[in-house]
Amino acid sequence: MEQRKKDHIDLAFKTQTSAVEKDHRFQYEPMLSSHPADKLPESKLGGKIMKAPIWISSMTGGTKLGNKINHNLARVAGEFGLGMGLGSCNILLKNEKHLPDFDVRGTIGNDQPLYANMGIAQIEYYLERNDLQTIHDLLKTLRADGLVIHVNPMQEWLQPEGDKINSVPLKTIKTFMEDADYPIIVKEVGQGMGKNSLAELLSLNLEAIEFAAFGGTNFARVELERNENASAKLLEPLSYIGQTADEMTNMVNEMVEKNLSINTKGLIVSGGLKTFLDGYYHIQKSKIPAIYGMASTFLKYAKEDYDQLRDFTNSQIEGLKMAYAFLRINE
Repeated sequence: MEQRKKDHIDLAFKTQTSAVEKDHRFQYEPMLSSHPADKLPESKLGGKIMKAPIWISSMTGGTKLGNKINHNLARVAGEFGLGMGLGSCNILLKNEKHLPDFDVRGTIGNDQPLYANMGIAQIEYYLERNDLQTIHDLLKTLRADGLVIHVNPMQEWLQPEGDKINSVPLKTIKTFMEDADYPIIVKEVGQGMGKNSLAELLSLNLEAIEFAAFGGTNFARVELERNENASAKLLEPLSYIGQTADEMTNMVNEMVEKNLSINTKGLIVSGGLKTFLDGYYHIQKSKIPAIYGMASTFLKYAKEDYDQLRDFTNSQIEGLKMAYAFLRINE
Protein backbone atom coordinates (compact mmCIF):
# COMPACT_ATOMS: atom_id res chain seq x y z
CA MET A 1 0.00 0.00 0.00
CA GLU A 2 2.84 2.39 0.85
CA GLN A 3 4.42 1.80 -2.58
CA ARG A 4 1.07 2.41 -4.28
CA LYS A 5 0.68 5.74 -2.50
CA LYS A 6 4.20 6.72 -3.52
CA ASP A 7 3.39 5.82 -7.14
CA HIS A 8 0.31 8.03 -7.00
CA ILE A 9 2.39 10.99 -5.86
CA ASP A 10 5.08 10.40 -8.47
CA LEU A 11 2.57 10.05 -11.32
CA ALA A 12 0.00 12.67 -10.34
CA PHE A 13 1.34 15.40 -12.60
CA LYS A 14 2.56 13.12 -15.38
CA THR A 15 -0.91 11.67 -16.00
CA GLN A 16 -3.06 14.78 -16.16
CA THR A 17 -5.47 15.02 -19.09
CA SER A 18 -7.12 17.95 -20.85
CA ALA A 19 -10.65 18.45 -22.11
CA VAL A 20 -9.56 18.14 -25.72
CA GLU A 21 -8.53 14.52 -25.04
CA LYS A 22 -11.98 13.49 -23.81
CA ASP A 23 -13.95 10.92 -25.77
CA HIS A 24 -17.25 12.74 -26.36
CA ARG A 25 -19.14 9.67 -27.52
CA PHE A 26 -19.90 8.38 -24.02
CA GLN A 27 -21.48 9.12 -20.69
CA TYR A 28 -19.49 7.50 -17.89
CA GLU A 29 -21.90 6.08 -15.29
CA PRO A 30 -19.88 4.80 -12.30
CA MET A 31 -22.91 4.59 -9.97
CA LEU A 32 -24.96 2.12 -11.95
CA SER A 33 -22.93 -1.10 -12.02
CA SER A 34 -20.52 -3.24 -10.07
CA HIS A 35 -17.32 -4.43 -11.70
CA PRO A 36 -18.37 -6.65 -14.60
CA ALA A 37 -18.70 -10.41 -14.47
CA ASP A 38 -16.57 -12.68 -16.63
CA LYS A 39 -19.04 -12.95 -19.52
CA LEU A 40 -20.04 -10.50 -22.23
CA PRO A 41 -23.47 -10.49 -23.89
CA GLU A 42 -23.53 -13.29 -26.44
CA SER A 43 -24.07 -12.63 -30.15
CA LYS A 44 -25.50 -14.96 -32.78
CA LEU A 45 -24.25 -15.38 -36.31
CA GLY A 46 -25.62 -18.03 -38.62
CA GLY A 47 -27.05 -20.01 -35.72
CA LYS A 48 -23.77 -20.11 -33.80
CA ILE A 49 -23.00 -18.29 -30.57
CA MET A 50 -20.16 -15.80 -30.28
CA LYS A 51 -18.93 -15.18 -26.73
CA ALA A 52 -17.87 -11.65 -27.67
CA PRO A 53 -19.24 -9.34 -30.40
CA ILE A 54 -15.97 -9.33 -32.35
CA TRP A 55 -15.54 -10.45 -35.95
CA ILE A 56 -12.07 -11.12 -37.35
CA SER A 57 -12.51 -9.67 -40.82
CA SER A 58 -11.32 -11.38 -43.99
CA MET A 59 -7.64 -10.83 -44.70
CA THR A 60 -5.22 -13.19 -46.38
CA GLY A 61 -4.09 -16.63 -47.56
CA GLY A 62 -2.07 -18.30 -50.28
CA THR A 63 1.36 -17.56 -48.81
CA LYS A 64 3.57 -19.04 -46.09
CA LEU A 65 2.96 -15.97 -43.92
CA GLY A 66 -0.75 -16.13 -44.71
CA ASN A 67 -0.81 -19.68 -43.36
CA LYS A 68 0.66 -18.54 -40.06
CA ILE A 69 -1.69 -15.55 -39.85
CA ASN A 70 -4.85 -17.54 -40.54
CA HIS A 71 -4.02 -20.28 -38.07
CA ASN A 72 -3.12 -17.75 -35.38
CA LEU A 73 -6.39 -15.92 -35.99
CA ALA A 74 -8.40 -19.13 -35.93
CA ARG A 75 -6.70 -20.17 -32.70
CA VAL A 76 -7.52 -16.90 -30.96
CA ALA A 77 -11.09 -16.96 -32.32
CA GLY A 78 -11.55 -20.42 -30.88
CA GLU A 79 -10.04 -19.50 -27.53
CA PHE A 80 -12.15 -16.36 -27.02
CA GLY A 81 -15.30 -17.42 -28.87
CA LEU A 82 -15.12 -15.00 -31.81
CA GLY A 83 -16.21 -15.25 -35.44
CA MET A 84 -13.86 -15.21 -38.41
CA GLY A 85 -13.95 -14.58 -42.13
CA LEU A 86 -11.24 -16.12 -44.29
CA GLY A 87 -9.31 -14.10 -46.84
CA SER A 88 -10.32 -14.39 -50.48
CA CYS A 89 -10.54 -18.09 -51.33
CA ASN A 90 -10.42 -17.52 -55.09
CA ILE A 91 -6.89 -18.88 -55.21
CA LEU A 92 -8.13 -22.28 -53.99
CA LEU A 93 -10.21 -22.69 -57.13
CA LYS A 94 -7.04 -22.36 -59.18
CA ASN A 95 -4.63 -24.39 -57.08
CA GLU A 96 -5.51 -26.70 -54.19
CA LYS A 97 -1.93 -26.59 -52.87
CA HIS A 98 -2.97 -23.51 -50.90
CA LEU A 99 -5.66 -25.40 -48.98
CA PRO A 100 -3.56 -25.66 -45.77
CA ASP A 101 -3.48 -21.83 -45.62
CA PHE A 102 -7.28 -21.72 -45.34
CA ASP A 103 -8.11 -25.04 -43.70
CA VAL A 104 -8.53 -23.75 -40.14
CA ARG A 105 -11.72 -25.44 -38.97
CA GLY A 106 -9.71 -27.84 -36.85
CA THR A 107 -8.00 -24.84 -35.23
CA ILE A 108 -11.01 -22.62 -34.58
CA GLY A 109 -13.21 -25.54 -33.52
CA ASN A 110 -16.76 -26.41 -34.49
CA ASP A 111 -18.58 -23.98 -32.21
CA GLN A 112 -17.41 -20.68 -33.71
CA PRO A 113 -18.64 -19.16 -37.00
CA LEU A 114 -16.15 -19.50 -39.86
CA TYR A 115 -16.96 -18.06 -43.29
CA ALA A 116 -15.28 -18.56 -46.65
CA ASN A 117 -14.83 -15.55 -48.92
CA MET A 118 -15.28 -15.01 -52.67
CA GLY A 119 -15.22 -11.90 -54.86
CA ILE A 120 -18.28 -10.79 -56.79
CA ALA A 121 -16.36 -11.20 -60.08
CA GLN A 122 -15.77 -14.89 -59.31
CA ILE A 123 -19.42 -15.41 -58.32
CA GLU A 124 -20.37 -13.85 -61.65
CA TYR A 125 -17.88 -16.10 -63.47
CA TYR A 126 -19.34 -19.32 -62.07
CA LEU A 127 -22.90 -18.11 -62.57
CA GLU A 128 -22.23 -17.52 -66.25
CA ARG A 129 -20.96 -21.10 -66.53
CA ASN A 130 -23.88 -22.53 -64.55
CA ASP A 131 -21.33 -24.01 -62.13
CA LEU A 132 -22.16 -22.72 -58.67
CA GLN A 133 -21.56 -26.21 -57.35
CA THR A 134 -17.83 -25.48 -57.48
CA ILE A 135 -18.33 -22.75 -54.86
CA HIS A 136 -20.66 -24.91 -52.77
CA ASP A 137 -18.09 -27.71 -52.79
CA LEU A 138 -15.37 -25.31 -51.69
CA LEU A 139 -17.38 -24.42 -48.59
CA LYS A 140 -17.79 -28.10 -47.79
CA THR A 141 -14.04 -28.64 -48.17
CA LEU A 142 -13.32 -25.77 -45.79
CA ARG A 143 -16.15 -26.83 -43.45
CA ALA A 144 -17.29 -23.21 -43.55
CA ASP A 145 -20.62 -22.10 -42.11
CA GLY A 146 -21.33 -19.63 -44.87
CA LEU A 147 -19.88 -17.31 -47.49
CA VAL A 148 -18.68 -13.72 -47.47
CA ILE A 149 -19.12 -12.10 -50.88
CA HIS A 150 -16.86 -9.09 -51.28
CA VAL A 151 -18.07 -6.49 -53.76
CA ASN A 152 -15.06 -4.45 -54.86
CA PRO A 153 -15.52 -2.64 -58.19
CA MET A 154 -13.13 0.16 -57.25
CA GLN A 155 -10.38 -2.29 -56.29
CA GLU A 156 -10.83 -4.42 -59.42
CA TRP A 157 -10.78 -1.32 -61.65
CA LEU A 158 -7.50 -0.10 -60.17
CA GLN A 159 -5.86 -3.52 -59.86
CA PRO A 160 -3.32 -4.19 -62.64
CA GLU A 161 -4.65 -7.73 -63.11
CA GLY A 162 -8.17 -6.95 -61.92
CA ASP A 163 -11.31 -8.77 -63.10
CA LYS A 164 -14.01 -6.89 -64.95
CA ILE A 165 -17.45 -6.95 -63.34
CA ASN A 166 -19.94 -7.27 -66.20
CA SER A 167 -23.19 -7.70 -64.30
CA VAL A 168 -24.81 -5.51 -61.65
CA PRO A 169 -23.54 -6.95 -58.33
CA LEU A 170 -26.97 -6.82 -56.69
CA LYS A 171 -28.43 -8.98 -59.45
CA THR A 172 -25.54 -11.46 -59.15
CA ILE A 173 -26.02 -11.70 -55.39
CA LYS A 174 -29.77 -12.28 -55.69
CA THR A 175 -29.29 -15.04 -58.26
CA PHE A 176 -26.57 -16.69 -56.19
CA MET A 177 -28.73 -16.63 -53.06
CA GLU A 178 -31.43 -18.59 -54.85
CA ASP A 179 -28.98 -21.48 -55.20
CA ALA A 180 -27.17 -21.27 -51.85
CA ASP A 181 -28.49 -23.07 -48.78
CA TYR A 182 -26.09 -21.42 -46.32
CA PRO A 183 -25.79 -17.94 -44.76
CA ILE A 184 -24.41 -15.09 -46.87
CA ILE A 185 -22.55 -11.98 -45.75
CA VAL A 186 -21.91 -9.15 -48.22
CA LYS A 187 -19.08 -6.65 -47.70
CA GLU A 188 -17.04 -3.95 -49.40
CA VAL A 189 -13.24 -3.78 -49.08
CA GLY A 190 -12.40 -0.34 -47.75
CA GLN A 191 -14.69 2.21 -49.39
CA GLY A 192 -17.93 1.33 -47.62
CA MET A 193 -21.15 1.98 -49.55
CA GLY A 194 -23.86 4.59 -49.96
CA LYS A 195 -27.47 4.60 -48.80
CA ASN A 196 -29.00 3.18 -51.98
CA SER A 197 -26.68 0.16 -52.01
CA LEU A 198 -27.30 -0.34 -48.28
CA ALA A 199 -31.07 -0.15 -48.72
CA GLU A 200 -31.02 -2.78 -51.48
CA LEU A 201 -28.85 -5.15 -49.45
CA LEU A 202 -30.89 -4.68 -46.28
CA SER A 203 -33.99 -5.84 -48.14
CA LEU A 204 -32.32 -9.22 -48.80
CA ASN A 205 -32.30 -12.18 -46.42
CA LEU A 206 -28.59 -11.85 -45.68
CA GLU A 207 -26.94 -13.05 -42.51
CA ALA A 208 -25.13 -9.71 -42.27
CA ILE A 209 -23.76 -6.74 -44.14
CA GLU A 210 -20.14 -5.96 -43.30
CA PHE A 211 -19.36 -2.29 -43.86
CA ALA A 212 -15.59 -2.45 -44.56
CA ALA A 213 -16.02 1.30 -44.51
CA PHE A 214 -13.75 4.13 -45.57
CA GLY A 215 -11.19 4.89 -42.87
CA GLY A 216 -9.37 1.58 -42.53
CA THR A 217 -7.33 -0.43 -45.01
CA ASN A 218 -8.29 0.87 -48.44
CA PHE A 219 -7.77 -1.75 -51.13
CA ALA A 220 -8.25 0.76 -53.92
CA ARG A 221 -5.15 2.51 -52.60
CA VAL A 222 -3.39 -0.81 -52.12
CA GLU A 223 -3.82 -1.50 -55.84
CA LEU A 224 -2.64 1.97 -56.79
CA GLU A 225 0.55 1.33 -54.83
CA ARG A 226 1.00 -1.98 -56.67
CA ASN A 227 0.30 -0.50 -60.10
CA GLU A 228 3.51 0.49 -61.90
CA ASN A 229 1.62 2.17 -64.73
CA ALA A 230 2.22 5.89 -64.25
CA SER A 231 -1.12 6.82 -65.82
CA ALA A 232 -2.93 4.74 -63.20
CA LYS A 233 -1.77 7.19 -60.54
CA LEU A 234 -4.00 9.79 -62.19
CA LEU A 235 -6.99 7.77 -60.94
CA GLU A 236 -5.96 8.30 -57.31
CA PRO A 237 -8.87 10.70 -56.55
CA LEU A 238 -11.22 7.71 -56.83
CA SER A 239 -9.56 6.08 -53.83
CA TYR A 240 -10.74 8.88 -51.56
CA ILE A 241 -14.41 8.18 -52.30
CA GLY A 242 -16.50 6.24 -49.81
CA GLN A 243 -18.56 6.23 -46.64
CA THR A 244 -17.28 5.94 -43.08
CA ALA A 245 -18.59 3.49 -40.50
CA ASP A 246 -20.29 6.33 -38.65
CA GLU A 247 -22.02 7.53 -41.81
CA MET A 248 -23.18 4.02 -42.66
CA THR A 249 -24.50 3.30 -39.17
CA ASN A 250 -26.48 6.54 -39.36
CA MET A 251 -27.86 5.57 -42.77
CA VAL A 252 -29.07 2.20 -41.52
CA ASN A 253 -30.65 3.78 -38.45
CA GLU A 254 -32.52 6.26 -40.63
CA MET A 255 -33.88 3.40 -42.72
CA VAL A 256 -35.08 1.65 -39.57
CA GLU A 257 -36.79 4.83 -38.39
CA LYS A 258 -38.49 5.17 -41.79
CA ASN A 259 -39.72 1.55 -41.53
CA LEU A 260 -38.05 0.54 -44.77
CA SER A 261 -37.98 -3.17 -45.55
CA ILE A 262 -35.13 -4.77 -43.61
CA ASN A 263 -34.66 -8.52 -43.90
CA THR A 264 -30.92 -8.70 -43.19
CA LYS A 265 -30.30 -10.16 -39.74
CA GLY A 266 -27.52 -7.83 -38.63
CA LEU A 267 -24.45 -5.70 -39.25
CA ILE A 268 -20.72 -6.18 -38.95
CA VAL A 269 -19.42 -2.66 -38.46
CA SER A 270 -15.85 -2.47 -39.73
CA GLY A 271 -13.51 -0.02 -41.42
CA GLY A 272 -11.38 2.30 -39.33
CA LEU A 273 -12.27 0.78 -35.96
CA LYS A 274 -9.12 0.69 -33.84
CA THR A 275 -10.25 -0.11 -30.31
CA PHE A 276 -12.98 -1.84 -28.32
CA LEU A 277 -14.52 1.59 -27.64
CA ASP A 278 -15.01 2.14 -31.37
CA GLY A 279 -16.71 -1.24 -31.60
CA TYR A 280 -18.85 -0.78 -28.49
CA TYR A 281 -19.99 2.64 -29.70
CA HIS A 282 -21.32 1.28 -32.99
CA ILE A 283 -22.89 -1.79 -31.43
CA GLN A 284 -24.84 0.41 -29.02
CA LYS A 285 -25.68 2.99 -31.66
CA SER A 286 -27.05 0.53 -34.22
CA LYS A 287 -30.81 0.03 -34.25
CA ILE A 288 -30.45 -3.52 -35.60
CA PRO A 289 -28.24 -6.27 -34.12
CA ALA A 290 -24.57 -5.49 -34.70
CA ILE A 291 -21.09 -6.76 -33.93
CA TYR A 292 -17.84 -5.11 -34.91
CA GLY A 293 -15.03 -6.26 -37.16
CA MET A 294 -11.30 -5.59 -37.38
CA ALA A 295 -8.77 -6.68 -39.98
CA SER A 296 -5.48 -4.79 -40.00
CA THR A 297 -5.42 -4.42 -36.22
CA PHE A 298 -5.61 -8.19 -35.80
CA LEU A 299 -3.18 -8.65 -38.69
CA LYS A 300 -0.58 -6.53 -36.90
CA TYR A 301 -0.41 -9.07 -34.06
CA ALA A 302 -1.27 -12.27 -35.94
CA LYS A 303 1.86 -12.07 -38.08
CA GLU A 304 3.97 -12.05 -34.92
CA ASP A 305 3.88 -14.67 -32.18
CA TYR A 306 0.61 -15.98 -30.77
CA ASP A 307 1.12 -14.54 -27.28
CA GLN A 308 1.02 -10.99 -28.64
CA LEU A 309 -2.19 -11.73 -30.52
CA ARG A 310 -3.70 -13.33 -27.44
CA ASP A 311 -2.79 -10.36 -25.24
CA PHE A 312 -4.34 -7.94 -27.73
CA THR A 313 -7.55 -9.97 -27.98
CA ASN A 314 -7.81 -10.30 -24.22
CA SER A 315 -7.48 -6.51 -23.91
CA GLN A 316 -10.42 -6.11 -26.30
CA ILE A 317 -12.54 -8.45 -24.19
CA GLU A 318 -11.62 -6.81 -20.88
CA GLY A 319 -12.22 -3.33 -22.32
CA LEU A 320 -15.63 -4.36 -23.62
CA LYS A 321 -16.61 -5.70 -20.21
CA MET A 322 -15.92 -2.32 -18.62
CA ALA A 323 -17.70 -0.49 -21.46
CA TYR A 324 -20.87 -2.57 -21.10
CA ALA A 325 -20.83 -1.99 -17.34
CA PHE A 326 -20.12 1.73 -17.13
CA LEU A 327 -20.56 3.50 -20.49
CA ARG A 328 -23.67 4.77 -22.21
CA ILE A 329 -23.46 6.43 -25.62
CA ASN A 330 -24.43 10.04 -26.22
CA GLU A 331 -27.37 10.02 -28.60
